[in-house]
Amino acid sequence: MRQKIDAMYENGLLRPLEPLNLPDRERVSVTVESAGVDDWIDRDAMEWARREGDPTIPLEEVRQRLAKITGSLSDLVIAERGEY
Repeated sequence: MRQKIDAMYENGLLRPLEPLNLPDRERVSVTVESAGVDDWIDRDAMEWARREGDPTIPLEEVRQRLAKITGSLSDLVIAERGEY
């Protein structure tokens, strides 16, 4: 079976961006074709951030506020999408 998927390379692993219809431990052959930065940047989100952002707030303040948020982003994603 041939399937074209998109994946993210992270910490030495390729992580599919969508669930794969494969049994566990299925051996597959992978051909890697890197998409340039321009292919995955969400330009609408970047434009929104430029319009809505406040350049007077220092990055360190943003980091301090984010550090106070409990839980993890991965838990939120799993709760929203479910595990696959």
